[in-house]
Amino acid sequence: MSEKVKMKATILSQEKLAEGVYSMWIQAEEVAKVAKPGQFIAVYSDDKSRMLPRPISLCEIKEDRIRIVYRVVGSGTEEFAAKEAGDSIEIMGPLGNGFTKESGRIVVIGGGIGVPPMLGLAQSFETKVTAVLGYRHDQFLREAFEQVATVYVATEDGSDGTKGNVLDAMRAEQIEADVIYACGPTPMLRAIKAYAEEKHIRCYLSLEEKMACGIGACLACVCQSKEKDEHSQVTNKRICKEGPVFLAEEVTL
Repeated sequence: MSEKVKMKATILSQEKLAEGVYSMWIQAEEVAKVAKPGQFIAVYSDDKSRMLPRPISLCEIKEDRIRIVYRVVGSGTEEFAAKEAGDSIEIMGPLGNGFTKESGRIVVIGGGIGVPPMLGLAQSFETKVTAVLGYRHDQFLREAFEQVATVYVATEDGSDGTKGNVLDAMRAEQIEADVIYACGPTPMLRAIKAYAEEKHIRCYLSLEEKMACGIGACLACVCQSKEKDEHSQVTNKRICKEGPVFLAEEVTL
């Protein structure tokens, strides 16, 4: 894992991408130069009564800046969404372990707010990959994905692409893969894990989980694993520390 940095950073831009979904570019060279796709940052509130930071996945990583795309779900993220270019924001990162890049027919799958971290991964490959993106209705980041991937979309309401979920799109479009990378809600990841096992596809999952400390000390964000965790001495892994990315075969969902 890369060395993490806690810093006051400057917001370069903020825009609304869809209902409740915001994109923020942050000037943070110390984080950007060591971060990799799949990692996340902790974002701190200006209100010191909110002691715990909000974990937000890295969407894009450039030379001296990072991009986060997040959904407003409470008072903390409401505060972030109200910030503007030039404002400061306290962050710590990069945190967690990112994706291990492999070769072959690469398929990246994102569902809902699990879509953003898959963009940085797709950009990191030298050749175009296949991206399968799942939305309820409002789409975001699709144009950015189309620059680096062949994109297929699934929508719950059938407004675009395949009606249904990302696996419905995989089957409908007869998409084949040697390696799958996925991020999204647990039911989606559980289904992808089973699909990958059935098809004998190597699969990496980035788990979404509420976190407290973000650095592995509190054990609030554990998932069941096949191996015993060295820290807790039970069969679990800390999503913020050993994850959020795991080989599908390592975890039980």
